[in-house]
Order: sequence, then C-alpha cells, then structure tokens
Amino acid sequence: MPYTVISLGGVAFGCAILIAFGIRWWFREGHNFAALIPFVLAWIYGMLAALATYNAVSVLGAITWLTIWAGNLAGHVSLVWGVGGTDRNVTRATPIAIEDGGYVIVLFFTVVLVCLWLWAKRIPRGKLAAGAASGALLALSGTVAGIAAIPLGSAVNAAGAVFTEYMG
Repeated sequence: MPYTVISLGGVAFGCAILIAFGIRWWFREGHNFAALIPFVLAWIYGMLAALATYNAVSVLGAITWLTIWAGNLAGHVSLVWGVGGTDRNVTRATPIAIEDGGYVIVLFFTVVLVCLWLWAKRIPRGKLAAGAASGALLALSGTVAGIAAIPLGSAVNAAGAVFTEYMG
C-alpha cells in the first residue's frame, strides 16, 4: 500500500502551495511572521510524515499515501493538461530513514497537529492541511526540498535518541 513515488507534477504542486501561501502571507496577512508559524509547523510535519511512513503500513502512512497520490495526480493534470508539459518520477533514491526514537518525535508532532486542528480556532484548518500536504509532496523529492529532509530527519532521530535515553 505505501506510495513512495513522487512525480515532477507532485513536486510542482507542493511548490505551488508554497507560492500561494507565500503570496497570501505577504498581501493578506501583512507579512506578519507569527502568521507563518502554523503553516511552517504543518509543512515540517508533512515532511516528517512522508519520511516516517516511507514503505510503512500505518494509519499515518495511509493518509500520507493518499496525500502524495492526490498531489501527484493534481500536479500531473496541471503540468500535462494545464500547460502542455511532461511529468516524470523525481523520487529521491535513498530518503533518510526515521529510527525508533524518531518515531516518538513524529508521534508528538502528530499530537500537536491534531490538537491544533481540533482546538485552535484562530488557526485556519486549510493552512494546516495545505502546509502538511506541501511538506509531504516535497520531502521525497530529489530537489532542494528533498535535501532539507536530511537535516530534519537527522534532528528528529537525534531528539528521539535523547528521549529514549532519558525517558525509555
């Protein structure tokens, strides 16, 4: 069931989400840095979700798979039928693996995102969903966004190692 292939269209769609929210942030939210925090946290979470569920079967994996599949489809349609381009596989050859302690940190991020979704009424849910989708679409790519997953995955693994050392 894991869908760990990201297409050029999926990456383009993930970047389009970043562009759209960047323009929204600049013009509608008055380039207030505090307004970026929910989107950026959700974007980081989306990247972590894609890395954590790479070839994994889980509830989070199913949601991430569906997000990547939908993003690939939307990007393919936009590239091929929208502007006449072509689409191809751009999946990173060896994405960084999340280790056991890192999964604990991903679980904590999941709890934070779900709590924000349920109880933070001032944060638009669309901002959280779009940020997470964009992060998931960009995490497995071989581009600069994919390269950003290396320090992110390493930091989560390091934080998880500290957690398991002192709490486990």
